[in-house]
Amino acid sequence: MQGYWLEFASLMAIFALVIVSPGADLAMVMRQSLVHGRRAALLTSFGIGTSLMVHIIYTILGLGLIISQSLLLFSIVKWCGVAYLLYIGIKSLRAGKAELNIDVQQSLPRQSAARAFGLGFAANALNPKAVLFFLSIFSTIVSAHTPVAIKFGYGVVMSVCLIGWFAGVSVFLTTPRMRAVFLRAGQWIDRASGLVFIALGLKLASQRI
Repeated sequence: MQGYWLEFASLMAIFALVIVSPGADLAMVMRQSLVHGRRAALLTSFGIGTSLMVHIIYTILGLGLIISQSLLLFSIVKWCGVAYLLYIGIKSLRAGKAELNIDVQQSLPRQSAARAFGLGFAANALNPKAVLFFLSIFSTIVSAHTPVAIKFGYGVVMSVCLIGWFAGVSVFLTTPRMRAVFLRAGQWIDRASGLVFIALGLKLASQRI
């Protein structure tokens, strides 16, 4: 049992560094917080965390290895991710004026729960880097002899931590003071986030498999 705790601690140490690093997930949560408010951002955070379990499950089942070794399958995942990031980026640039040009005292535009959750889920699920990340850390840190139930438990904890991190970001960005500061920036917030999504999409497209 002690070996599992050491394995778990090593896994979480690396994962902690990954979740706080800037990326598409963080950009998505920030935009949701500033454009649609705390409720939407929290739902998006749950979508991201839930999607993480998809990566965990197929990695445990060995499908991650198949995807990483198949040029066709990995290319499909990669280009779906590129298309999604570019779509969100362009949509942000075009919707900036309509969505963010509002008074601080007004209500933020409401977004359906399904859409808010789906945005987070898709952002993480269509990230091909997640395929290689989970495949690499599970193959180097987690022993092949570790029971599937224990591996699944690792994944649950990682998912909860990811949700907790982005939920914290969501709450921080939607406090009255932070909301007032960012809303005064108007459509520049959406323009900036749109450019970030497009840049991430182009970066992903230019990377070799």
